[in-house]
Amino acid sequence: MTRYILKRLGLTVITLVIVSFVVFAASQLLPGDVGRTILGPYASQQQVDALDKSLGNDKPLPVRYWNWASDFVKGDWGTSPVQNVEVRPLVLGRLKNSLYLAAFAMVLVVPFSIFMGVVAALKYGKLADRAISIIGLSFIALPEFVIGVILIVVFAVQLGWFPTSSQVPGTNPVDWFRQLLLPAIPIMFVLFGYISRMARAGTVDALQANYTRTAILKGLPRRHVVTRHVVRNSMLPTITVVSVQVGYLVGGLLVVETLFAYPGIGQLTLESATGHDLPTLEACVLMIAIIYCFANLIADLAYGVLNPRVRLA
Repeated sequence: MTRYILKRLGLTVITLVIVSFVVFAASQLLPGDVGRTILGPYASQQQVDALDKSLGNDKPLPVRYWNWASDFVKGDWGTSPVQNVEVRPLVLGRLKNSLYLAAFAMVLVVPFSIFMGVVAALKYGKLADRAISIIGLSFIALPEFVIGVILIVVFAVQLGWFPTSSQVPGTNPVDWFRQLLLPAIPIMFVLFGYISRMARAGTVDALQANYTRTAILKGLPRRHVVTRHVVRNSMLPTITVVSVQVGYLVGGLLVVETLFAYPGIGQLTLESATGHDLPTLEACVLMIAIIYCFANLIADLAYGVLNPRVRLA
């Protein structure tokens, strides 16, 4: 198991190095000029060139990447030339806000989705199975902004139960539901469709496996067979889906965060890209990549715990 963990950690580090270079190179190719963005359209070209030189934008790409990557590892993420604030506390603060929203949605939807997927598999081919499958597929097909607009119009504008824009909740549990429930619902609709369908497929395969038939022939109670044999083995593909959705939740909340004016990292990434704020944009994308890679790393480790054949392979 130790060798398995070290191997996965090594692959994660290599992936992050490649991603960091791609992110940095791609951000340098964005149209526009940082110096012109900061000084405005009325500044002279000499002033713009002098500012670009002071920011180090006149150096070759490999040199700029090395300086940026080494400073990033040391904790010096630079200063936003557009907002004139340090990038690190800005990005980490927005990332924390997105993690609040993602965790709130995951805690509500993941157990329920897995339970409904298992129920659909146990009722394979019956009305309950078809209903859960159709509902899950319908939720996947619904665009997030359409669901969000409907929720705002009905529950925020007409009924007044929730605020039209969501803020970071405090310590009061009621405040968490008031601020996060509406933006979390579009996310939960999509997650329910993916997770429930994958849990159903994994459970159906586990129910048809030889070890399940052997356990039934031994006379074990049905509940024991389902909880000890079926569910544990059926969770492997579901873990993959959940880990992938963690990366989506952190970095892919752009539509939801913009629609509900929620101050998360997705909204900050959009603002940085449109404002040509390269230090902030690079830090945002790299942090999303780090969260995504470590979510997959945790999924790999969970694979090894649930199925020893994975780590032996």
